Amino acid sequence: MPELPEVQALAAFLDERAEGHAFASLRVAAISALKTFDPPLSALEGRRIERARRHGKFVDLDTGDLHLVFHLARAGWLRWYDEVPATPVKPGRSPLALRARLDDGSGFDLTEAGTKKSLAVYVVRDPAEVPGIARLGPDPTAPDFTLADFAAVLDGRRTQIKGVLRDQSVFAGIGNAYSDEILHAAKMSPYALAAKLAPEQVETLFIAMRETLAEAVAAASGRPPAELKDAKRRTLKVHGRTGQTCEVCGDTIRQVIFADSTFQYCPGCQTGGKPLADRVLSRLVK
Repeated sequence: MPELPEVQALAAFLDERAEGHAFASLRVAAISALKTFDPPLSALEGRRIERARRHGKFVDLDTGDLHLVFHLARAGWLRWYDEVPATPVKPGRSPLALRARLDDGSGFDLTEAGTKKSLAVYVVRDPAEVPGIARLGPDPTAPDFTLADFAAVLDGRRTQIKGVLRDQSVFAGIGNAYSDEILHAAKMSPYALAAKLAPEQVETLFIAMRETLAEAVAAASGRPPAELKDAKRRTLKVHGRTGQTCEVCGDTIRQVIFADSTFQYCPGCQTGGKPLADRVLSRLVK
């Protein structure tokens, strides 16, 4: 799933390539992806893109009084074309969800792999009309987001820190991958309770969060969409690396499976060498 750093890079790419250009046409291939009907998608045609920006994991193409907002979900992606293919867009089983053509012939496809379709597209007058944006917590990379703000968010939350970091209503933009990376950098168990963290642990976690996200944003910056996935994989130290050797301590990276997802961690760095129980196999170990 693209998270804050990749979505920031996508928004910056679109801001550079699409700003000042008008939508010539927008065609939906997956009807389920379009979550709004008023205004219609066709209302964007002829309107010029004033800027592209990010809200959490959402990309917002702003035309002034209307916005095209999309969320790529777990398996979605954006494919950019300097010249959009002339082939007609037809509903079907293809990964294509939406095709946008701009007035100079360039444009992009929104695609989604797999059978579980969660990619979402909205046409709204205000981004806050999108429920997921309205619920967003603070941006953890914002210059004015301080340690005191971070501590206030964690205070009293008797839930595991892994889930707190991933909760979009708490922190906007952090997902499964970067929460793994942040906790590894902070040398903290994913099962630690937010409310029980000592002040020095809160500060360590805050610094790890800011530095991990800043490094990931820098690594993604300036890259075209086609390169972002590989760039992300190269920067990850624990996420997606089950069974590999931790480059920090030399222990073996482990994983926990829960529901339809997994997370990775290093016992040597994060849990005093003790493997965490997998919910699929046994009760949760705190």
